[in-house]
Amino acid sequence: MRSRSWSLAPVTVTLVVIQVLVYLAMSLVGGSTNPAVLVRFGALVPALLQAGQWWRLVTPVFVHIGFTHLLINSLTLYFLGLYIEQLFGHWRMVVIYFVSAIIGNLCSAYWLAGSLAAGASTAIFGLFGAFLMLGESFRDNLALRQLSRQFLILVLLNVGTDLLVPGIDLAGHIGGLVGGFLMAYVVGTPKLGSVTVANRWLSAAVLVVGVLVLIWEVS
Repeated sequence: MRSRSWSLAPVTVTLVVIQVLVYLAMSLVGGSTNPAVLVRFGALVPALLQAGQWWRLVTPVFVHIGFTHLLINSLTLYFLGLYIEQLFGHWRMVVIYFVSAIIGNLCSAYWLAGSLAAGASTAIFGLFGAFLMLGESFRDNLALRQLSRQFLILVLLNVGTDLLVPGIDLAGHIGGLVGGFLMAYVVGTPKLGSVTVANRWLSAAVLVVGVLVLIWEVS
């Protein structure tokens, strides 16, 4: 089973393994709920981002606060990543995942002010966004359309939870969702069919402008 998962989605499996290893390392040096340890391992801290530590736009996806946080994100990434990586391909999965993480973390840094944030959820919401793009672009594919609707319901439930439960990074989730949706148009899905040039260029333009504006606001 593990070898089959690796052959189908090596990027997804690698991402899950890395975040588990990071969690174990954090547990050994002080615990994954220790703020100092979280910062040391790359959690998002807006003040440090403004000080020039821009790598913190990426590293938070590997850092989780407590075992439950790790477990939920790892399971979601694994099952959703299996779909996305097979449909988009390996390198497109990498691009969608990390661009979503960067945009989501930029949104977090802008709205969170002095707070600390960590977790793969910004990038995971980007994968949800990519699947919503598939449902929008390939409406004639009944299976994709049904799965896209199911994921949309799941996204709406998560957003509703974000609004009701304090301490959840709604800005990062929405930023990642939008980033993944747009980036999916940019990279396209050759295995399923072509994406119109107009949609690709429009999505790229919105992404570039959005990232530049967020960087300006955060810095």
